[in-house]
Amino acid sequence: MGGKVVQLQQGERLALQSDDVDGWIEKFKDFQIVQLIDLDAAMGRPANDDLVRHVATRLPCQVGGGVRSIERAQELLDAGARRVILGSSLFNERGVNKGRAEAFAEALPTDALIGAIDSRGGKVVIHGWKTPLTITPEDAARTLEPYVGALLYTHVDTEGMMTGLDFDAVKSVNESSRLRLIAAGGIRTREEIDALDALGIDAVVGMAIYTGAIELKP
Repeated sequence: MGGKVVQLQQGERLALQSDDVDGWIEKFKDFQIVQLIDLDAAMGRPANDDLVRHVATRLPCQVGGGVRSIERAQELLDAGARRVILGSSLFNERGVNKGRAEAFAEALPTDALIGAIDSRGGKVVIHGWKTPLTITPEDAARTLEPYVGALLYTHVDTEGMMTGLDFDAVKSVNESSRLRLIAAGGIRTREEIDALDALGIDAVVGMAIYTGAIELKP
């Protein structure tokens, strides 16, 4: 955000920021995949395209934030992204927008698409976690299954708060789909990561790494 590496709490409050982009690239170099989110693009502000390209050509990245069109998704893949995260563009006020999801799946390799399901209070939220929908994350997971290669579930209630992940919520979403699940939202210990791994679920760890609560090693 703003050309810097940042960590936000629940997508709103700035908790950490760093100008040392190359330093973090070096620290993350041994990881199989790094999640890179353009928060400015997600919030409708000018995108950090040069910075995204700088990182994505040096690290294996799944990139998200404001991906509202097939053309934008293709631009990010061309810029070096291994996978693209689709969020609000897959939903409308009624729930999953199947027509849009199908269009993405027809135009781009399914394995390169990750469907993002963000949940607050047990319901899906979109538009930067500000617009609640009536569907549950489990419903979204079932509906998105034919159109994407994996699912990213973010438990917004605990995102960035370092309070621990809601395992019951994550397990419920995982059981709703056969797709590989990636879980995010408050992970603070390596034990949580190991517990997710035992269930075949990948973990997104942000704040715990940046604050030093979890030692950075692949």
